[in-house]
Amino acid sequence: MKTSPQPATARVRARVERFHRHRVAGEWSGRELLSGRSPQPGDVRVDSNDYLALAGDERVAKRMADCLLGGQDQVVPEEDLTSHLRARAGVLCQSGWDANLGLLQAIADEHTPVYVDQLAHMSLAAGAKLARAPLRPFRHNDLGHLRRRIERHGPGVVAVDALYSTNGSLCPLAEMCDLVEETGCVLVVDESHSLGTSGPLGAGLVVELGLTGRVHFRIASLSKAFAGRAGFVAAQDPAFVPYFRLESFPAVFSSRLLPHDLAGLAATLEAVRTDEWRRDRLREVSAWVREEVAELGFDLEGSASQIVALQTGTERHTIDVRESLEEHGVFGSVFAPPATARNRSLIRLSLHCGLGDDDVTRIVEACRDVRDRFGVEPARP
Repeated sequence: MKTSPQPATARVRARVERFHRHRVAGEWSGRELLSGRSPQPGDVRVDSNDYLALAGDERVAKRMADCLLGGQDQVVPEEDLTSHLRARAGVLCQSGWDANLGLLQAIADEHTPVYVDQLAHMSLAAGAKLARAPLRPFRHNDLGHLRRRIERHGPGVVAVDALYSTNGSLCPLAEMCDLVEETGCVLVVDESHSLGTSGPLGAGLVVELGLTGRVHFRIASLSKAFAGRAGFVAAQDPAFVPYFRLESFPAVFSSRLLPHDLAGLAATLEAVRTDEWRRDRLREVSAWVREEVAELGFDLEGSASQIVALQTGTERHTIDVRESLEEHGVFGSVFAPPATARNRSLIRLSLHCGLGDDDVTRIVEACRDVRDRFGVEPARP
């Protein structure tokens, strides 16, 4: 006798119930993973990507308010950003996710393997899947492993982050360019966490390293140092932009950016280019925190940036560490599955130029307390 299939509504309900039963009630013991108490005045917030502390900047806010009286054409900020990145062409997107998804969907296909660093942003793998391209992950920053993958599966698209968002490590971009050129691949570099904070006038790591002519595509979320709401794709070939506008699904099926978003981006770009003190202070604060936290015994996994991650392991231990930090008034960001591998959760401290010396001392003391209470090794199940 043939049984009736389970209704789709029941399957959805079962998934939700399984999440609450296994993760919330089980692994988390009924506590909240992503947030605990609400930050109070005087607390240290290192839970956003506003590295240059430009969110709410008066110049940006005024430009956005003024634009309500008259809109701004998208072509102008596109051209300005293209020039800033020293690229030959560029196009704005609704978000960094749309930029990554749309680019991979537009340049890969079922015959083009996509090699993605295992710590790169998930949107790159999602774009490869949207293109129905064979997805071939490679070990983080392991050029030898990537070479062997390419030798086995053939030339394709190599997608990496310039600065990895989970642990603050840098991609060996010069060596990556050598490998890509040798193997006939296309290189895509995500500069979301390095644009604005690195390079001359904040033009990014690719510009800083003199690799603009060797990187085929650069992509960036403008919600990090630019504290806005948009994404950007930079290309070497000007003919790519009209192609992208009609071949990228996010570009075709998303509305254009709103005038106040464009005005905010334009004002932010001016601030990024002129306020060099913000990058100076960010580098000072970042080096200070990295040195102090590493001396406490924490493994920072090669961080060389403003991103400092405390590896916590299990989600239950992550909650314990997060609550300990919050007791000191320090608020970081929790990364857990699917943003990390299972039992590889972490708490990311996203440092910014608005931190004072007392704030840095408070962060270090909070980390010291975590070490004294829980140790420095991530918990394993």
